[in-house]
Amino acid sequence: MIKSLTFYFLLFLFLTPKLFAQGNYGGGVDDQNLHFGFNFQYVNSEYKIQKIPSWRAPFLEGGIQVTDSLNSIRSIPNPGFGIGFVTDLYITPNLNLRFTPSLIFADRIIDYQFKDGMSRDQSGVQSPSGFTRRTVQSTMVEFPVGIKLKSDRRNNFRAYLLAGAKYGIDVASSKKAQDAGEIAINKFLKNKKGILSYEVAIGFDLYFEFFKLSPEIKLSNSVNSILKRDDTPYASPIEKLFLRNFVFSLYFE
Repeated sequence: MIKSLTFYFLLFLFLTPKLFAQGNYGGGVDDQNLHFGFNFQYVNSEYKIQKIPSWRAPFLEGGIQVTDSLNSIRSIPNPGFGIGFVTDLYITPNLNLRFTPSLIFADRIIDYQFKDGMSRDQSGVQSPSGFTRRTVQSTMVEFPVGIKLKSDRRNNFRAYLLAGAKYGIDVASSKKAQDAGEIAINKFLKNKKGILSYEVAIGFDLYFEFFKLSPEIKLSNSVNSILKRDDTPYASPIEKLFLRNFVFSLYFE
């Protein structure tokens, strides 16, 4: 995943015209104490799973065995996209404070492999052969705040590092995971609605005559487990569930 993002990132830089030309104004954003913009994001979401010691054990409901024992639990990286706004506050020539609220559409996937090889499909989701797939359908409203540490400008090029935190609110998953009255084997995997994460990123500011374009690669990890506890075959084997996102963004300012 990281190799793919890096390839497209370097390819973009190679194809950018007039990158090393002199004197592009960049829309004058570096001369403003406060400026605004927007962004487009490609998001790849996956879970980091911590299992309980007895995670392989069959699931019991009322003393009755519901599932066979587990062979594996795996998270499948899943692509999504996002759009957002940029508010950038000048602090020093090499330091800015950034607030980039965004709307992110990125579902999350876990596959369970039971010893009996049964596939128990979630409504609207088909499981791979031999696996039971649970998808958390998510629409996040995110509020990231970060510190942008910039190099000195060289012609129309500037590199930067970014570190910060964000709080996200899932406005969709709880509505799409209503399973009251369902038997345990047909229930959903559920996540918490509010997610706090830390972020680190690397990017480049490319100056054109009327705007500044900034391609960026970012890694985001949830601070705490986002698993919503539930007595199901899908939540019970998991001790903690962390969300990890790889994000490629294009910022226009």
